[in-house]
Amino acid sequence: MDPQARLAAASWIEPDEPVIAPPGERPAYQLRREFSLSTAPAVATVWATAHGIYELFVNGTRVGDQELTPGFTAYRRRLQVHSYDVTAMLRPGTNSLEILLSDGWFRGRHGFLRKADGFGDRVAALLACDVDGLLVATGPEWRSRPSRITAADLMDGQQVDLRLPAPGTIPLDAPGWRPVHTPTNALYADRQRLVLPTAPPVRRIRELTPVAVTHPANGITVADFGQNLNGWVRLTGLGPAGTQLTLVHGEQLDAAGLVTTDHLRAFDFATKRPLPAGQVDVVISDGQAAFEPRHTTHGFRYVQVEGLVTQPEITAVVVHTELQATGSFQCSDHRLDALHEVAIQSLLGNACDIPTDCPQRERSGFTGDWQVYVATAALTHDVSEFSGKWLRDLAADQWPDGRVPTVTPNPAGAGPSGSPFLDAMEGSAGWGDAAVFVPWELWRAYGDPAVLERQYDSMVRWVDYAANCAAVRRHPDRVSRRPEPAPYERFVWDTGGHFGEWLEPGEIPNPDPAADHGIVATAYLARSAHLLSRVADLLGRREDADRYEVLAAAVRGAWQSEYLTADGVIAVATQANYVRALAFRLVPEDLRTAVADRLAGLVAEADHHVGTGFLSTGLLLPTLADNGHLDAAYRVLLSTGVPSWLEMLDRGATTVWERWDGSDGSLNHYSKGAVVSFLYTHVVGLRLPEEPGLDEGGYRRFTVKPQPGGGLTWASAQHETPQGPIQISWRLVDDEFRLTVEVPPGCLAEIHLPDGERLQAPPGSHTLSSKRKPGGSSGSYSSRHGDSRGLS
Repeated sequence: MDPQARLAAASWIEPDEPVIAPPGERPAYQLRREFSLSTAPAVATVWATAHGIYELFVNGTRVGDQELTPGFTAYRRRLQVHSYDVTAMLRPGTNSLEILLSDGWFRGRHGFLRKADGFGDRVAALLACDVDGLLVATGPEWRSRPSRITAADLMDGQQVDLRLPAPGTIPLDAPGWRPVHTPTNALYADRQRLVLPTAPPVRRIRELTPVAVTHPANGITVADFGQNLNGWVRLTGLGPAGTQLTLVHGEQLDAAGLVTTDHLRAFDFATKRPLPAGQVDVVISDGQAAFEPRHTTHGFRYVQVEGLVTQPEITAVVVHTELQATGSFQCSDHRLDALHEVAIQSLLGNACDIPTDCPQRERSGFTGDWQVYVATAALTHDVSEFSGKWLRDLAADQWPDGRVPTVTPNPAGAGPSGSPFLDAMEGSAGWGDAAVFVPWELWRAYGDPAVLERQYDSMVRWVDYAANCAAVRRHPDRVSRRPEPAPYERFVWDTGGHFGEWLEPGEIPNPDPAADHGIVATAYLARSAHLLSRVADLLGRREDADRYEVLAAAVRGAWQSEYLTADGVIAVATQANYVRALAFRLVPEDLRTAVADRLAGLVAEADHHVGTGFLSTGLLLPTLADNGHLDAAYRVLLSTGVPSWLEMLDRGATTVWERWDGSDGSLNHYSKGAVVSFLYTHVVGLRLPEEPGLDEGGYRRFTVKPQPGGGLTWASAQHETPQGPIQISWRLVDDEFRLTVEVPPGCLAEIHLPDGERLQAPPGSHTLSSKRKPGGSSGSYSSRHGDSRGLS
């Protein structure tokens, strides 16, 4: 189905809007057309899209169950078109098509600065309905009027006067309808940007009733749903007609038991003035109808309802992309099971058509967030098409020089926004590297090289951009210390705006574009160049593969020359830099043990608490475990107090917090939840090849290497791969380690037992065991095998 052809005869239409209200105060508009049919149709299909968020009504009935359509994309380059079968909704005689249209992401508030009009200053719609060959399309004969949604914004909230007529109920001969406008600028003329959806839709997923309801003040009710979530609240029983209720959504309560959003307030970079937190809905009752906003969503656990004269029924509606669950984990320590669930809920709360950083304060597709979390997400959910859609937008928003914006879809598009700070930080290392890391992890998890082929040009442009930055510029501090550059310095990337490690415990973040983050940026350039070389090799681009591996080696050598001493000491001695050095294989083999020992020493000095920041927290435990410090990894995982994962749980977290103590910032910020990948890859031991060949991606080849520790006595996991389910479980019984592995058809597993024995396991069920040697340590085992036919 070609959406461009289906909509060829349709014209874009804008509602009559002689005066545009301020952001957050703009109504949703009704756009309507009536037509006649002599008989009931055999087949009727609608194709529709919009600049803004739309709902479609046929004869007064809402069409479909998808939310927030047409979704969030790089609208200037990619605009999704949805199709709907409306055959059963049409009838002989007069029929109506009606679009309910609001600002959405297109011109609503967005991002940390809550700027509006990011993609345009007018909302518009495009629709074609094919009824047995009769085409009813948007055009000048349509009419518009403001709806009973008197204000709608994804961040500020929605205001509704239920006393006004509902969508789809006002005939065109009623007063108030005005002619639509037909826009003529170049963006509307570009039909090549119309594309079909490829990712799962956003839907209402489930409903929650309050676990507690309090009345902290007269006329105020606070409902606690027991879970931080993304979505909205439905109210029934609003009171007599004219009753006005205000709903404030938030993640925390203050000392008086009222909802507070102070920790979610951002600020203007120029004035430092706090910005409103938003997340406020207002409804005026008609005495009968329920209230359920669908032109906004909120990130919240609590809702505060003000103005009550009766007690309504309060229900939280969880709204997010309909991701299929593919992974489960259980073990003998219930705290780790709880941590696994908290990470999943944080992911789902941030999977609202794009991977957001948080569902309330910013709601932006930060590239760094998905870069650090995508591999973990792929263990618990199918994020292949969800990520693929987002990567298409990343490539569309990439600047001509190759730099990748900090957020995508980006209201500024593929160029500067006009904000000096934001523009200076575009192309930050670790954030822009999502252009390489995300498709690479999708290839490892799902085994489809198409994502590599599709994103290849974007990868090349990013690595070339970063390499050019390293080659042509030197940081002023380095110039003053060493006026004559060493030859290797052309491979040290130490200029440009970078967020650096970001939010290391006890450190004040330094997003100063003039700061020297070369130790981080150069490491990422080395890693991305190496991965790009591997991608080029997989795609048969031998010349590129050789060229980028030469680049990777040169950058790695430059990093060593600038930041690593001959005895394995790193210049900036943080947990993060030691983790990155080992995880990105920046350290020569003969120094890896020394570097790993120093990392373990830093962890011990921190009393086995996390010392890493945003970029490397998910790598900390695997790096310790893979380099001879498994016990240290478990001690960090199971530590309490700030900073630690279990302290979040002890303080009542139901999603992962942005800051370890929860004192400021979002309480639903999934990046630190990347630790749960350790539960799969090390506790249970399910691992993909680091650099899978063409016949190895998507779990066609995998390793099972359980590493018991931390006092655990059993653990199990299941993961649904493209080839079928993998099931792994182990149990310690007295002095014996018992392992069961289910290998899917068409796959081959290499099983590593605790005694060091390795076996090749074909498809089927395999039961193996290792027996602890007398007086041996936790890793001293000898093996025997039960039902292990086919092992070699």
